[in-house]
Amino acid sequence: MTKLVRVSAVVASAVIAPALVLSALAAPASAVAPPTGAVSAPAAPAVKSEEEDRIAILRILADPATGRGLAAAAQQALDGTAADMRHFLEVGQHTARLDDDRVRVVQIISAGGKGVQREGRAALEANTAEAIRHFLEVGQHTARLEDDRVRAAQIISAGGPHVQKAGRDAFTADTAEAIRHFLNVGQHAARAQDKAAEAKAKLQAKAPGKAKAQGKAKAPRPVSSGRR
Repeated sequence: MTKLVRVSAVVASAVIAPALVLSALAAPASAVAPPTGAVSAPAAPAVKSEEEDRIAILRILADPATGRGLAAAAQQALDGTAADMRHFLEVGQHTARLDDDRVRVVQIISAGGKGVQREGRAALEANTAEAIRHFLEVGQHTARLEDDRVRAAQIISAGGPHVQKAGRDAFTADTAEAIRHFLNVGQHAARAQDKAAEAKAKLQAKAPGKAKAQGKAKAPRPVSSGRR
């Protein structure tokens, strides 16, 4: 009897197990809970459309600060394919912009003083976009102020009292605007004052001698009262 019960239990297990498997497979997906801490997949990045690329390039062309090289490369990309425009926006514009910046540095060096030339050459020798951009945005202005101070000191040393005072006032202010104003305007106005003061001093120096000469000319001749 015990043997019969064991056989019946085995048979029952064999029948029930497939049913449980089938019921699990048939269960809806929503019934299965997601694992704790699961992270959803990131959204795919938006792909720039050809029209968006075209608009971005047109904006570059419309920018007054766009140089000749950058403008030429932008126009060439517009005349090309969608791949050409995408390559310009990702790579070409940066290369062309660096070329234009190099040209600007050379132009500034050719018209600058010793300080500007020194800093400009250093940027070109570094030959990186960061060094050249720093010179254009910061370095050239700092170096130009240095050159302007040297010029102002030279003018003061050779100037008259009014020029010297105007120059000292500019150095006391010690701003790029004050030094530049002295070089462009102040020194000329002060020099005119020095010339006017010098001319007045010359006239005053001549005045006593002229008055003495006029006095002698107007003096009456002595009248002789005796007869020969």
